[in-house]
Amino acid sequence: MTTAVSAECPECRDSVNLSNDLLVAEIVICQHCTSELEVVATEPVVLALAPEVEEDWGE
Repeated sequence: MTTAVSAECPECRDSVNLSNDLLVAEIVICQHCTSELEVVATEPVVLALAPEVEEDWGE
């Protein structure tokens, strides 16, 4: 059984409901502002805006 936890969205500051089996670097979506968020810590859960995917142009 997974228990729900919550963390603050760094974009809209609303509470984001999450499962407690998160992994660091996992991407989640804020249910309120639809921002893509990256899990940067799990104890306690800390979220940050996910980096934009950029093309590396073969460099």
